Amino acid sequence: MKKNQLPEVLAVVGPTACGKTRRGVQIAKAFGGEIISGDSRQIYRGMDIGTGKDLCEYGDVKYHLIDIADAGDKYNLHRYLQDYNRAEKEIISRGNLPILCGGTGMYVEAALSGLVMPEVPRNEELRMSLSGKSLEELTKILSGYKTLHNTTDVDTRDRALRAIEIQQYYVEHPEEAANADKATARPKKSLVIGLDIPREDRRQKISKRLAARLDEGMIDEIKSLIEGGVDPDDLIYYGLEYKFVTLHVIGKLSLDEMKRQLEIAIHQFAKRQMTWFRGMERRGIPINWMPYDLDDDVFIEEVGNLLKKLPET
Repeated sequence: MKKNQLPEVLAVVGPTACGKTRRGVQIAKAFGGEIISGDSRQIYRGMDIGTGKDLCEYGDVKYHLIDIADAGDKYNLHRYLQDYNRAEKEIISRGNLPILCGGTGMYVEAALSGLVMPEVPRNEELRMSLSGKSLEELTKILSGYKTLHNTTDVDTRDRALRAIEIQQYYVEHPEEAANADKATARPKKSLVIGLDIPREDRRQKISKRLAARLDEGMIDEIKSLIEGGVDPDDLIYYGLEYKFVTLHVIGKLSLDEMKRQLEIAIHQFAKRQMTWFRGMERRGIPINWMPYDLDDDVFIEEVGNLLKKLPET
């Protein structure tokens, strides 16, 4: 494979339990790559079993953005993009292929879209001028800057105030605003591999994996995090395994009820992941879907064929 034919980044996406890590490692070994995690929870230290880090799968393949923040921290997209772009540059500087591997669609899509979100400082003068405004008034002010597609920015007064602060910064710094907007940012030259798993296979794998994680000590892992000083509310904030197991540990769910609710939640999460990835395709990021259970040699051959079709730069 010619170096000038490789993409800036090769991504491996798909719903939970489809084998993204294993496939990413195979690609890294075959084409000289390093893994960049695209999972919003694997960045936390001590959250190992519940996030499925499976570090033993990497072997001698170098990985990035795993275990880079303390459990309880509120990591976000802005920080992820900073860390992602730094890791990508390091990998390319070594002559290797960055392989973005994970199921957090928002993180993956933002990275592939080439977004660069600036460090927006606090604007004390603006905050003072808005200090007497209600959440409803702040929402109206924010809608004057941009169309509100969801309620995340305005679910609390503090969030609305910060959103206005960011939008005002963009007005004053249009070049940085352009890099933070998908419509004007420079997309990465990428090749995206999607692992397609039939719904019933996915359901069976999710159920089997959940049972295995519980057997491996996921409950004890969460007890240890709490005993180490992590607030249970922070673990609940992370959702899925950490939400429901924490609710069990603090006595709000029985063991059986925890297992039942958690399994339902993971199945629902997998459906939402697929909805996001289909949306990515509609938003202009093509995904090359392959059966998740292809023979290893066939899988690598197919990836190689796709790489050969990329235009040289």
